[in-house]
Amino acid sequence: MRLVIARCSVDYVGRLNAHLPSAVRLLLIKADGSVSIHADGRAYKPLNWMSPPCVLAEGEGVWRVTNKAAETLVITIEEIVHDSTHDLGIDPGLRKDGVEAHLQVLLADRPDAIRPDLTLVRREYETGIGPVDLLCRAGDGSTVAVEIKRRGEIDGVEQLTRYIARMTDDPALPHPVHGILAAQSITPQARLLASDRGLSCATVDYDALRGLEPSIPTLF
Repeated sequence: MRLVIARCSVDYVGRLNAHLPSAVRLLLIKADGSVSIHADGRAYKPLNWMSPPCVLAEGEGVWRVTNKAAETLVITIEEIVHDSTHDLGIDPGLRKDGVEAHLQVLLADRPDAIRPDLTLVRREYETGIGPVDLLCRAGDGSTVAVEIKRRGEIDGVEQLTRYIARMTDDPALPHPVHGILAAQSITPQARLLASDRGLSCATVDYDALRGLEPSIPTLF
């Protein structure tokens, strides 16, 4: 991972244009190729970012990050305060809580609960930047990667986007490669971002998968 602290302005040119005026910011360039711009606030959420696959071209005072959709992040560097690179090694991935881990087991046995034409190929398929929860085969023979969350949020969409980018370049997998975010509930923001990224969403009923009656009583 490369960490750069710089005074810079940022312009995003794509589906919507956005401008960040000059200020001191943290630029993160990760091993997966992603570039994100952070302020000293907003917790983990970046001010702007470009997800992989994308290409960073560093020029004199100007960095350009371009993705496959020809969207561009232009970073105008006025002053670099710090620039360092660190090898973080292979991350073991996020350990799921009990519900998420159990959901993965249940859905591995019942991938049709996510989508009727899915069959399981294997669990925990390693992408090189972490394992995707379920590797499935669709009825048409294409590959489907399923990321399972208790609650589907933007972070889950970003995680699945990174996995799909790596899997698309994997010649061992039948193409095309599709992605599904499966969760007990999914936020509207996550659904919108997933749609923009060409991903699908699926809500699953944890109690029904366990063979239990609904936790919330119904009228009929």
